[in-house]
Amino acid sequence: LGPHSGLKMQEARFNAALRALSDPSTTTVVLVTRPEPHPVKEAARTADELRQLGLQNQRLAVNGVFRASDPEDPTARAIEALGRSVLDHLPGSLSALPRDEVPLRAFDTVGLPALRALLGGDLPAAPDSGKTPSTPARLAAEPLSRLVDELAATDHGLIMVMGKGGVGKTTIAAAVAVGLVQRGHSVHLTTTDPAAHVAGTLNGTLDGLRIGRIDPKAETQAYIDKTMATRGKSLDAQGRALLLEDLQSPCTEEVAVFHAFSRVVKEARTGFVVLDTAPTGHSLLLMDATGAYHRQVTQPFEGQDAGAGGLHIVTPLMRLQDPNMTRVILVTLPEVTPVSQAAALQDDLRRAKIEPWAWVINKSIAATGTTDPLLRARLAGELRQAERISSGLARRTFVLPWLP
Repeated sequence: LGPHSGLKMQEARFNAALRALSDPSTTTVVLVTRPEPHPVKEAARTADELRQLGLQNQRLAVNGVFRASDPEDPTARAIEALGRSVLDHLPGSLSALPRDEVPLRAFDTVGLPALRALLGGDLPAAPDSGKTPSTPARLAAEPLSRLVDELAATDHGLIMVMGKGGVGKTTIAAAVAVGLVQRGHSVHLTTTDPAAHVAGTLNGTLDGLRIGRIDPKAETQAYIDKTMATRGKSLDAQGRALLLEDLQSPCTEEVAVFHAFSRVVKEARTGFVVLDTAPTGHSLLLMDATGAYHRQVTQPFEGQDAGAGGLHIVTPLMRLQDPNMTRVILVTLPEVTPVSQAAALQDDLRRAKIEPWAWVINKSIAATGTTDPLLRARLAGELRQAERISSGLARRTFVLPWLP
């Protein structure tokens, strides 16, 4: 909503909305999670923040709860055990909530028939059910080491790991960084994601690996302090007050984060930087700021020959567009919505003349060779998404199995 001062003209409406959201007879907040550690942590954090705002009437919906049909299948047994452990040890802010559990279904929950069947009712017709193999299907899973070998062929560069929230960007980014260190490179692993758990994912330190974070609040305050110390140095008290008020704008955070991002891009000229980006929407805002800065810098020189007269301009956007400098890795799950959102992100990047380097299909059940009937039933949908990616979306694809 921006600064609260901007709401003064609408204060009565704002307060009425807050009263409605806080009234349990009017508003129910349903927190949705999967039975996995990080989504549950995010749900707990959200529950606490909403309570602080007065939104007390909350419910918890756990989606995709799995019960193994084949107790001898190691993949099925591990998925069920993880889910049970997570639900048995819910944080206090979630364990006290009324809870609904939605079982994992054998079909993609896209379209009206599937949505009706999700909570009970007739199962949707499986269009490719006749194509389901009689033996467990496996995807050809290129190991992550192959991906890192290709990245390590150069001695520097920016590796941006991008995708929808919850697809495993942080895990993939951390694994790539560790792999590069194991191959003798120094690596800076950093993130723009406010919900990232880079340090927790690593759970330790490693010689040659530096961990950082572009914290919007810290970067904004540092930018304000620097601006006040430079531009505000020669101003009188009233001028400094006006400048400080101007710096309270939401635009300031965008500018501050962009400056921090630019430093990271510049650092990749001499070493490896692995960037765990925020989910898609945040990343595109960052790309927009990068593009706006590029246009602002290059506009005075439009029509000039960069090779004539020694003119040489390199903006952060130009470095992102340089395939020898930047490699973008799109991470997705083998499901309809994450693949569609990754494809849309790829289209946005291409409009900015940034070509993704590779796709990673994460947590593939098909790549495990499972024999569990329910998991087997999901393979047809997963294989459709893998074929969709390999037949036109991605130039190179790496598939990682679900790991017990």
